[in-house]
Amino acid sequence: MKFTTNKKKTSVEFDVEFTSKDFEPARLKALARLARDAKIPGFRNGKAPANVVEQHVDPNQLAMQTLDVMVREAIPKIYKDADIQPISAPSVDIEKFVPGEMAQVKIKSDIMPEVKLPDYKKLKAKYEAPKVEAKDIDDVLGRIAESFAEAKAVKRAAKLDDEVIIDFVGKKDGVAFEGGSAKDYKLKLGSKQFIPGFEEGVVGHEPGDKFEIKLKFPEDYHSTDLAGAETVFEVLLKQVNELTTPKIDDELAKKTGAFATLKELKEDIKKNLTAQAEQRADEAYKDALLDELVKTSKTDAPEALVEEQAQLIREDILRNLQARGSSLEAYLKHAKQKKEDWEKDVKAAAENRVVGHIVIAKLAEELKIDISDKDVEKQVAELQTVYAKNPEMLADLQKPEAVASIKNRMRINQTMAKLAELNRKK
Repeated sequence: MKFTTNKKKTSVEFDVEFTSKDFEPARLKALARLARDAKIPGFRNGKAPANVVEQHVDPNQLAMQTLDVMVREAIPKIYKDADIQPISAPSVDIEKFVPGEMAQVKIKSDIMPEVKLPDYKKLKAKYEAPKVEAKDIDDVLGRIAESFAEAKAVKRAAKLDDEVIIDFVGKKDGVAFEGGSAKDYKLKLGSKQFIPGFEEGVVGHEPGDKFEIKLKFPEDYHSTDLAGAETVFEVLLKQVNELTTPKIDDELAKKTGAFATLKELKEDIKKNLTAQAEQRADEAYKDALLDELVKTSKTDAPEALVEEQAQLIREDILRNLQARGSSLEAYLKHAKQKKEDWEKDVKAAAENRVVGHIVIAKLAEELKIDISDKDVEKQVAELQTVYAKNPEMLADLQKPEAVASIKNRMRINQTMAKLAELNRKK
């Protein structure tokens, strides 16, 4: 056997030629394979000699099995000799075949492309240091105070900042729509829990009132079936509660059960808000670094990986639409987008995702980021504790592909943490 290599940016082709001397060992293995299922008088399955088996099998079938054996055994040797690692299952095209004499085949597969990284220690993305303002602390204190508000039923018309208890049914074209009905629902007027106009429509009504609120859903509403739709809510106002919010002082701090003074409560709120803000800032910084790294790196996206990611994106979108009671057709109609344009967007997103994965993998290699089996086992054990009451998740964590995914995620996280560290030092 001999072969020539035609290596491209994201794929490779091998032109392979087999000669007569390659056929005999492959023919014997093909006969052994065929013998397993051959019904030969006087012999148990798989026990007949090769020369006897050959007399009882179709010559064309034997020829094709022989070629299959030759190609299957040649593939790993060819890739090893060429020092090439495929990332997709090789495809085989038979170009010429003379049984027992010669065969010419073309073997193709996608390969990992070369990656040229920029100077990843000198990226331009800037870290935006988080700030916690006094107003942010006051907002949290206000919500805490509201959580301790006392509700007192009153016999008067509802107004903003009251709590009301209502029954309601939302209808579109005279038919109740899913998720649009509830009984004994507690709603603070002015909280903006409902679509614009609903809470304002309750204001002015008294306990016992039955009324309708005609509303148009926002054009960008998450459910495409309701986005921009004209609807009617049939409402029964059962009770109006006047809310008395306690003062924001030491007594409020004591009611939380963890602090003796308002000063201590404020300090704890500031500490928590700062930690949350720092986490958001770190994630935003890493996202900016990765975006810049991807844009300034030079590589190509293998078609096999792009299609794989595109399929995952399609499935994710369709699952989300289904969970919202919608469909791709309804989504495209609402977005005024043709399916072929949507497919282009999906492919572009898939290509960007693939390039990101390739670039991070190359960076991890450059930074010598290595995740030990012990670290992975520790992470899996922590996840098993989290999902201790979820048998399905526990079963998934035992699968090799899940463990591989966890290891890959850990490698990505450590790589991005190191990239952020290197650039914040500049």
